[in-house]
Amino acid sequence: MTTLVCTSASNAAVPATRTLPTPPLVTLSYPSFSAYVKARQPLLLRAARSLTANPSDAEDLLQTALAKTYVAWERIEDHRALDGYVRRALLNTRTSQWRKRKVDEFACDELPEPDGVHAADPAEQQALHDAMWRAIMKLPARQRAMVVLRYYEDLSEVQTAEVLGVSVGTVKSAVSRALGKLREDPELEPVR
Repeated sequence: MTTLVCTSASNAAVPATRTLPTPPLVTLSYPSFSAYVKARQPLLLRAARSLTANPSDAEDLLQTALAKTYVAWERIEDHRALDGYVRRALLNTRTSQWRKRKVDEFACDELPEPDGVHAADPAEQQALHDAMWRAIMKLPARQRAMVVLRYYEDLSEVQTAEVLGVSVGTVKSAVSRALGKLREDPELEPVR
């Protein structure tokens, strides 16, 4: 079987004398990218699943590889080799993901935590809490109220003054004297 070679319109009157043989090939030609994806997706998904442990990751990997194939669709001359092209895109994409992955943990000889940082014992924390409240309860009522509002309720000096109906300067001086008494409390000595 021979096929005529097309010529330009200006040479249309001259008959074409050159013919090209068409090889008798059985080809799987896909008219469009979407037709290819519909026909080959199950096979390609199996290939992607063989590269990853998680089925969701395999779907993402296949999607990325198909996106790369779509971009190159017009450049791929031999559509019989599409499966190989997509498999290579799957493998290259997976290799890139593997190389880019962040290593969160690694083995080392020494632990990275400093020696001075230890998890606080809940019993010690409760004992400190109780000692602090006993020391606060020893303060005069006005100083105690100001310390509680400033440091336990986390109010500003202005807000504390408004709540107690005093000036900001009174709050500053009373809190300063209260903190001085707390620093001198013998029960809180181990904390310092």
